[in-house]
Amino acid sequence: MRLAFVVPVATVALVGGMLVGSCDTGDGAADRGRGTPGQSAARVEPLTVRVVETLPHDPTAFTQGLEMAHGMLYESTGLAGRSTLRAGRPGAPPAQRAELPSPLFAEGITVVGPKLWQLTWRNGIAIERDARTLAELRRVPYDGEGWGVCHQRHRGRLVTTDGTSRLVFRDTRTLEKRGEVAVTADGRPVGRLNELECVGDIVYANVWPTDRIVRVDADSGDVTGDIDVPPLLSKAERRHTDVLNGIAAVPGTEQFLLTGKWWPRMFRVSFVPAAAGAASSPAT
Repeated sequence: MRLAFVVPVATVALVGGMLVGSCDTGDGAADRGRGTPGQSAARVEPLTVRVVETLPHDPTAFTQGLEMAHGMLYESTGLAGRSTLRAGRPGAPPAQRAELPSPLFAEGITVVGPKLWQLTWRNGIAIERDARTLAELRRVPYDGEGWGVCHQRHRGRLVTTDGTSRLVFRDTRTLEKRGEVAVTADGRPVGRLNELECVGDIVYANVWPTDRIVRVDADSGDVTGDIDVPPLLSKAERRHTDVLNGIAAVPGTEQFLLTGKWWPRMFRVSFVPAAAGAASSPAT
């Protein structure tokens, strides 16, 4: 998606500390999701992050997707003419790299066994790749805007976003739509869902263009956790960066990697109750 600072500010409301709703700003799809009348709202747990480790990150990477699989960190970066797919150890230069030709604008990624899907924003295609070599295998038509994607392995489906309050479920082979659910907090839609991470039945979603991540029950669409990410970069670093965008679960742990567009660092974090407070980042 475009830079945060070139898009008009969306109208938002805070409900119980949760960022909800946004109007159509003319860039990205309108928030079309709706809650179910009469449905009881799930409790939204306020959370924050505790920094466990700080790692270097390529400050030229306009991060659009992040995922760990096969012992590797995969990262998709955007912008037409500068989009890439990378794979390597967290904090190290990528061992594999693939370039996307203009006008393709890369978005979210997810690994499905030996293969990987990489979405594009408004190009109307998704690219299937070899997860080991990153080689392009085929392109398939993709309906609507591509934003985030993750793989619910136990459910045999992909979960995708298009900038609205909807999670759209898709076939892992054809990407055909298989259903959708509206994401709500306190019964109201949560719009501008972006980069995703699937952990069992839970989906974590960046709310663009904010420093918030929501934890969503993918079956009901209920937001069960509202993660307020404190400033992780110094003021000097923030002058040269764009928004938080990139969340990857670290396999075998309850920790996550977080980064953003043009961020010089990546953070290994735990999500903890807001009352517990967050450990200070090395940034000052």
